[in-house]
Amino acid sequence: MTGATSSTAPGKDQVRGRHRVVVVGAGFGGLEAVQGLAGGGIDITVVDRRNHHLFQPLLYQVAGASLSPSDIAWPIRSLFRKHRDVRTLLGEVEGVDTDGRHVILEDGSTLPYDTLVIATGSRHSYFGHDRWEPFAPGLKSLEDATTIRRRILLAFEEAEREADSARRAALQTFIIIGGGPTGVELAGTIAELAHLTLVRDFRSIDPNATRVLLIEAGQRLLPVFPEDLSAYTRRALEKLGVEVLLGAPVTECSANGVVLDGKPIRAETILWAAGVQASPAARWLNAEADRAGRVIVGPDLTVPGHPDIFVIGDTAAATGVDGKPVPGLAPAAKQAGQYVARLIRQRLQGTDTAAPFRYRHQGNLATIGRSLAVVDMGRFKLRGALAWWMWKLIHIYFLIGAQNRLSVALSWMWTHGIGYRGSRLITHGNFGRQDAAKKPGKGGHSP
Repeated sequence: MTGATSSTAPGKDQVRGRHRVVVVGAGFGGLEAVQGLAGGGIDITVVDRRNHHLFQPLLYQVAGASLSPSDIAWPIRSLFRKHRDVRTLLGEVEGVDTDGRHVILEDGSTLPYDTLVIATGSRHSYFGHDRWEPFAPGLKSLEDATTIRRRILLAFEEAEREADSARRAALQTFIIIGGGPTGVELAGTIAELAHLTLVRDFRSIDPNATRVLLIEAGQRLLPVFPEDLSAYTRRALEKLGVEVLLGAPVTECSANGVVLDGKPIRAETILWAAGVQASPAARWLNAEADRAGRVIVGPDLTVPGHPDIFVIGDTAAATGVDGKPVPGLAPAAKQAGQYVARLIRQRLQGTDTAAPFRYRHQGNLATIGRSLAVVDMGRFKLRGALAWWMWKLIHIYFLIGAQNRLSVALSWMWTHGIGYRGSRLITHGNFGRQDAAKKPGKGGHSP
């Protein structure tokens, strides 16, 4: 891709003639790559369309009013303030000039690179039904989480003053589409919000009458987990009051609800957790992509024909040394970022051994509700309260900064003790739950 008209000025601490690495996206993979390269005599520029790194595994807790946005996000600049060789830019990527080795930003300026690392993550996929997005928002960003929280809380507020019983029932009906970890976690947290936190807050409605429906087109929840843990998850959700509907896809979403197996279900809050697609990186690079739009990369995570371009995380369709696809999980992105940083340093030192990327699977975890979770680590499996504690400890460990770890730990202890969720704030936008559709992000970020 060509046509760049201008270039950005170098950072004041960057040295002319040093190797230049541009990292697009400050998610898990991009962050690991930058941290692995910092201090190595390399000029590093990280560009993201948002100014914060986001701990996505806990987004659903912001949506469910358990945590505040600041508990799970950190300004990118603050993470690299001690590294004078790292420059952070807020910007959105429009394309890549692979011949001239420039990243092209939305304002027409360019970033020259010697090595490019693309770690732009993924966004929602509605399987060809993008018109559903205004009615069924997904959960990939802080904006998504606060939008969902707003819709959930406003549904109860509107139901409180609604005289028509049919519409009141629709307002108290919540549909989650997709039975993976995000769908399971959203269903559990909404059920507990209604049945525990809000149960004494209203006078005209009974929060216990709230219906939470979890719809999965497949035959079981959590398909990447063993069948016994999937079955346990379904039973645990049903004990929380969640209605689990399996084996049929949703064929229509609208402001009135969904159509499932030919039958309409009226609901005024629908949430999407069914699928993702990659950022437009394949189009930027004119590279081969899989059906989800992920760039097909080689064993060393480079783009075929472009040894100077790495693609990692959810943006990449990578295959492990065992022949299995590398999953789109945070640990996989972190390992890829570490691998790329190590490989770039080896190349500059002339010691590149060309060892392929080897993904080490660390297990799958999903929380269902208060004191309920499932953990799958191959031969080692847990369920129930012990799995929940393990899930909590692992997530607290991976949070950035002692302040955030303490804040999240205290919030969880409070919520676990009395079921109270203090982040029930309705913010931004005009009154009304149907927000305008958000356009999919163009890039330069981890959506």
